[in-house]
Amino acid sequence: MDRLAARARVLHAEEKPAILAGDYNVIANDDDTFSVRAMQDDALMQPESREHYRALVAQGWTDALRTQFPKGGVWTFWDYQAGAWQRDAGFRIDHLLLSPQAADRMIDAGVDKAYRGREKASDHAPTWVRLR
Repeated sequence: MDRLAARARVLHAEEKPAILAGDYNVIANDDDTFSVRAMQDDALMQPESREHYRALVAQGWTDALRTQFPKGGVWTFWDYQAGAWQRDAGFRIDHLLLSPQAADRMIDAGVDKAYRGREKASDHAPTWVRLR
């Protein structure tokens, strides 16, 4: 996360449209998981992980999915075990962070949840952002 934050600072300083997209392995907020209690001891939700993520966003990046879904409840990952997909017991660990110049162009963002339900699908659903 430290290396990502350093690179993000460089990109942000260029003042160009940029997107930091990927599987961050961080459940940033309590409403980014089906169950805080179930995930509280997981590395994905530890205070250190969350602090690093929040420091990254604080550089001036916009969380595209949070912007579109301010109340949370949008998952990007469902484990293969314990019927997580069938129970909709997921969480959001895939993030799309937009530079101010990209955020100004954002039209929409979302998660293609249906792809996760396909045969032999990844445990992650595709996330996307549309810019004008």
